[in-house]
Amino acid sequence: MKLLVFILNSEEHLEEVMEAYVEAGVPGATILDSEGMARFLTYEIPIFADFKDFMKGNKPYNKTIISVIKDEGVVSQLLPLIEESVGSLGEPGTGIMFTLPVDWAVGLYQGES
Repeated sequence: MKLLVFILNSEEHLEEVMEAYVEAGVPGATILDSEGMARFLTYEIPIFADFKDFMKGNKPYNKTIISVIKDEGVVSQLLPLIEESVGSLGEPGTGIMFTLPVDWAVGLYQGES
C-alpha cells in the first residue's frame, strides 16, 4: 500500500481533480485546506513583508489531498488525468504529487466484495 499525497495549487481545479480520482479507481480521499511556506512567511512574519511583491499572482491557499492506494498502478492512471486538468506537474504553480509506503493500516474502505 502507498499513501498518495497531492498538493493542488489551484483550488478552482478541485472538482476536476476529484473526478480524475474516481476515474482512476481511487476509493476515497481526504481533502485538507493548506497553505505554502512562502505565503505564511510573507503574511505572518514581518521580516519577510517585502516578499509580497514577489508573491503577486501566486495562489495563497492550496488543497492537500491524501489517499491510501493499493499500488503504484493507480498513480500511473491518475497522473495523466490530473495533468489534463491542471497542466504538467513539472511546471511551477500546478502542484506536487508523491507517494510514501504504508506498512500498516486499519479502517480502510475495501470496496465491494
